[in-house]
Amino acid sequence: RLSAEEGSPEISIIPDREKMAALGVPFEMLGMALNNAFSGNNDAKFKQNEYEYDINIRLDNFNRQSITDIESFTLINTSGEAIKLKQIAQIEESEAPGILERRNRSAGITLSCHAGGRAIGDIGQDVGKLLTSLNLPEDIIVTPGGELEAQDKSFGTMGIALIISILLVYLIMVLLYNNYMYPFVVLISIPLAAIGALLALALTMNTLNLFTMLGLLALVGLVAKNAILIVDFTNHAKDKGMELKTALIEATHQRFRPILMTTSATVIGMLPIALATGAGAEWKNGLAWVMIGGLISSMFLTLVVIPVVYYLMDKMLTKFGLNKRKIIEIKE
Repeated sequence: RLSAEEGSPEISIIPDREKMAALGVPFEMLGMALNNAFSGNNDAKFKQNEYEYDINIRLDNFNRQSITDIESFTLINTSGEAIKLKQIAQIEESEAPGILERRNRSAGITLSCHAGGRAIGDIGQDVGKLLTSLNLPEDIIVTPGGELEAQDKSFGTMGIALIISILLVYLIMVLLYNNYMYPFVVLISIPLAAIGALLALALTMNTLNLFTMLGLLALVGLVAKNAILIVDFTNHAKDKGMELKTALIEATHQRFRPILMTTSATVIGMLPIALATGAGAEWKNGLAWVMIGGLISSMFLTLVVIPVVYYLMDKMLTKFGLNKRKIIEIKE
């Protein structure tokens, strides 16, 4: 449905300022004369007893029926001469818009529709491709509105929140490990969880929307703890003098059970939400499947990828001499 309706016929009067100046007709006089003739002047009042009535003075209907009547409209100039309106203005028939709609101070038309059975984002992409193929003039700008506009804004807000959450996790890890490099090993678990989350969305035929983005945001904190368990155990084992490879293998072996237990408990707790079929369950299903898929993929991939990344990171730091610790010897 278009917001633009069929226009109504109107008569446009386009004054010629040069002719008006030559014939002695000020612009204010023209405006006042036309207003009095066609809209009327009700400054005069008629009072009878306690009642007061407006007296509207304007041209009779007989003199306001056609464009010829307007062209023949006569007004008196500053010299007292009678001047026809057609002598100082161009009168033409035109069509006025039914509704004058503006967006960001520019004239606009809204195309609205009700769509179902498909994701709003997919429909917006199809409409965008169609509009691109029309080769519209450069002065015409197409902007999304309604649910499309709200979706763009919410995705932008959630994207910023996701970046801030990852940054906060990194800063906390820097404070805990007193190191700027090892926290990157923990952050590797986040894309590992995203793989499972997006795969779960695809398998369950859910879309990436505001609520599934909330699930991804929650995963940042949930999946990071798996990598933290392995990295923390490895650091303690190294401090006790254990060799790097042995420490990583022992960390994976010792932390597998707590990682499996915490992940299984969370996944089982999410299953009722993921399988719900009641009213409003659509948005809850997607959020739950994102968390389930992300937790499962993070559980398995973390046990393989994190030790490898930690090993490579430690070797790189050793090569450049960045992991050397200061030893302070106290003698009595």
